[in-house]
Amino acid sequence: MSAQERLEQHRAAIEHWLHRCFDGRVPHGDLYDAMYYSLLAGGKRIRPVLLLESCRLCGGDPAGVYPFAGAVEMIHTYSLIHDDLPCMDDDDLRRGRPTNHKVYGEATAVLAGDALLTAAFECMLDGTSDIPSHRILEAAGILARAAGAQGMVGGQVLDMAGEGHSLGLSEVEELQRLKTGALIQAAAEMGCVLAGGTAEQRKALCRFASRLGLAFQIQDDILDVTGTESTLGKSVGSDAKREKTTFVTLKGLDECRCLVDRLTREAVESLQIFGAEGEGLCWLAHSLVSREK
Repeated sequence: MSAQERLEQHRAAIEHWLHRCFDGRVPHGDLYDAMYYSLLAGGKRIRPVLLLESCRLCGGDPAGVYPFAGAVEMIHTYSLIHDDLPCMDDDDLRRGRPTNHKVYGEATAVLAGDALLTAAFECMLDGTSDIPSHRILEAAGILARAAGAQGMVGGQVLDMAGEGHSLGLSEVEELQRLKTGALIQAAAEMGCVLAGGTAEQRKALCRFASRLGLAFQIQDDILDVTGTESTLGKSVGSDAKREKTTFVTLKGLDECRCLVDRLTREAVESLQIFGAEGEGLCWLAHSLVSREK
């Protein structure tokens, strides 16, 4: 099996798991419909795939950590639902479809995001896993920190505060390290922890993910300028409309493309300790930064 085929297998497996994760639950009005609408809207599934492959690289069984990979995707999805709200970025389109609040209303969209956040921890801590409890608790703690004020939510606060203001490079880097990078790094670190990986493996995967997260965000900034709504499945030019300082604002397109290349090389170099087994994550890194959507 090629590296690309293995990652596609991870993606298909987590897609199947997400479709089944709420089987047997009784819906409450539109709440579950709203949760399903955004959670099952497709997407790259970058974070769960990263968790599953990191687990495999460190000697673990990816099939045993689906609830954790799914939990990361639930939290990512909740953040997108809330990010699109009128009080945040006020977007009408996500993944080629109307945003959650456009379909279900603002109140239900907020509650659907809240419910996905809670469901993430319910899935990880349901007591059915064969993984040692200390690893489960450590992984859950990593995700909690990455998703909260020290990570993704803190980054969103900085993002909103920066609208209409001119930010410096260090400020933009910190904003994106928290808003985008924290959850990506958490996914890689959780995979290592759940597998019982070594300190050296954990350090390498965290470095890989931190470089990948920044390269991914810079590529996002590039696509917000050069992409089209039909290709991206979401509004373009939104950063400029909301007067946000981005990497493109500060460095221009050409320098940003060079920076993406450099960060990708650094990410790939971080995986040298895994030898040929690291080819899957190398492929993932190159595919993400060369994407057009």
